[in-house]
Amino acid sequence: MRSLVNKTALLTGLRGQDGSYLAELLLSQGYKVIGTSHQFAGNFILPATGQSVEVKQVDLNSYSEIKNIIYSVRPDEIYNLAARSSSSQLFDDPIATAEINGLSTVRFLEAIREISPHIRFFQAASSEVFAGSNATPQNENTAFCPLNAYGAAKAYAANMVTAYRLQRGLFATTAFLFNHESPRRSMDYVTRKISNGVAKIALGQASELELGNLDSFRDWGFAGDYVKAMWLMLQHDEPHDFVLATGITHSVREFCEIAFSHLDLNYQDYVRINPEWSRRVESIELRGDPRKARDLLNWQPEVGFEQLVKMMVDAELVLLTSSSRQDL
Repeated sequence: MRSLVNKTALLTGLRGQDGSYLAELLLSQGYKVIGTSHQFAGNFILPATGQSVEVKQVDLNSYSEIKNIIYSVRPDEIYNLAARSSSSQLFDDPIATAEINGLSTVRFLEAIREISPHIRFFQAASSEVFAGSNATPQNENTAFCPLNAYGAAKAYAANMVTAYRLQRGLFATTAFLFNHESPRRSMDYVTRKISNGVAKIALGQASELELGNLDSFRDWGFAGDYVKAMWLMLQHDEPHDFVLATGITHSVREFCEIAFSHLDLNYQDYVRINPEWSRRVESIELRGDPRKARDLLNWQPEVGFEQLVKMMVDAELVLLTSSSRQDL
């Protein structure tokens, strides 16, 4: 482990779910944290701690802007979390997705090589790079087989991280992140739709919840656990790529069962199926094999599936109740 004294970290996507959890973790470790956003400059207040983090506006499509932020901040570590990532964005604009999820990574790597090769770089990838794989579970040696623009761009970025690590000697790493959720997840994701819908029904603010395929399975974990692994990856003596996952899958139906029963409700009384919302036919099970992270980083998820679901529902109740009081 390296010393954590006077370290500076640069986080793209700081205002998102992973960015906010990671910023809180890094600040607790004594880091100075700077965030970036493509549409916001100023101070961002972290949800759990109330601490203020400076956010600089940076266009990730601009190599000169990326160079300028690295040159001005001089970070010890860069965590590239920004992405077009919601289910609605998987294939809606493949050119924009290629730019943000793929080429922006290369811009960072090249800027690091040019300005300060000692910087340690983390790239957030996704289980979507394995979406068309014929192997389950997926690990660091599983061949990429993306089925949409999002996964293809992430696969390209991961390949370029490997190239810069091997050919340019950079400390550059990729995490293949399987689904990780929290109360901070946006409403574009089914987990947040469920937790929000359950809470609204319990509070009398809604009468039903419309969903797609209930028998879709995912390897779900807690985002707060996953950002710890991100940090550990950059503290390791050597750069490695890691699959970050729980190794266990659960269905959307199971998520509904736990969420509704947590508030003494039966999901079958309220959930309505919209067949048009079903995503691709899933020929294989996307389930990660986290053994490498466990063995090399001594990392394993601490929050279980049932605990995660209940956490999200409870947080939604607090949020909705507080909003209702403010409206009075």
